[in-house]
Amino acid sequence: MMSTLPSLGFAGIGLMGLPMCRRLLAAGYPLTVWNRNPAKCAPLVEAGARQVATAAELCQHADVLMLCLADTAVVREVVFGPGGVAEGGKSGQLLVDFSSLEPTATREMAAQLVSQTGMSWLDAPVSGGVVGAEAGSLAIMVGGEAADLERVRPVLLSLGQRVTHMGAVGAGQVTKACNQMIVACNALVIAEVVALAERSGVQASLIAEALAGGFADSKPLQILAPQMADSRFEPVKWHVRTLLKDLDTAVKFSREQGSATPISGLAAQLMRLHGSQGFLEKDPSTLVKLYREPGSEG
Repeated sequence: MMSTLPSLGFAGIGLMGLPMCRRLLAAGYPLTVWNRNPAKCAPLVEAGARQVATAAELCQHADVLMLCLADTAVVREVVFGPGGVAEGGKSGQLLVDFSSLEPTATREMAAQLVSQTGMSWLDAPVSGGVVGAEAGSLAIMVGGEAADLERVRPVLLSLGQRVTHMGAVGAGQVTKACNQMIVACNALVIAEVVALAERSGVQASLIAEALAGGFADSKPLQILAPQMADSRFEPVKWHVRTLLKDLDTAVKFSREQGSATPISGLAAQLMRLHGSQGFLEKDPSTLVKLYREPGSEG
């Protein structure tokens, strides 16, 4: 059976990439991995993956190349830089980018890649965080050709519970920007709520339970409110810098489209303020510190 499965290459073994690769290996896919810091590939090599020294080498071993990288600049470097995917790619291969990038840049890079190599591009950003990656319950929003998506839909369903074709290349990134606008604004108002409850003498640790099932309920509320109330900021499951990057992407894209996003613009500035105070690498649950009195831990 294994021989009938497409061979996969994966670049970017980070918070999300590692559990995603574990699931692909568990599903039986032949997997080749590459990471800028090679040491991070070690647990996957132990689990049966092949490791290569450059992103270009992934193309020698894989029908489908997958990226899960930090931002637009890193993706551009890994695809088009020295030793990048474009050096090894050929027609018939497919690139699937799980990273959260600027939609306009995604469209430009996809056009450049197909003209240089013949490789097709699917932008397939994900939502659900590390927990979703571990459980295989990610929501995956895809931009690109429908036929390309159908080629890899079984692979994506090893990683996510929902795979939605949103339109042409770039549409997945637009959808992810919309997702992050909702998540980030939600996280900021949850921080306000927890701090207000604390100052008012209300048991903030009960907020999520009290509002469960009502109109205010959400996954961010159920995850973040208890962490904020208990000042439980570790382990870090996602980063303030990631939310800030995605908000900046959303605001930039909205400006390009002539669409007003005033709430998300304010959220980006509040996130930037929080990050500038030493929290860029911290969990977004630390946003409650924006609203607490100095020295207060709730």
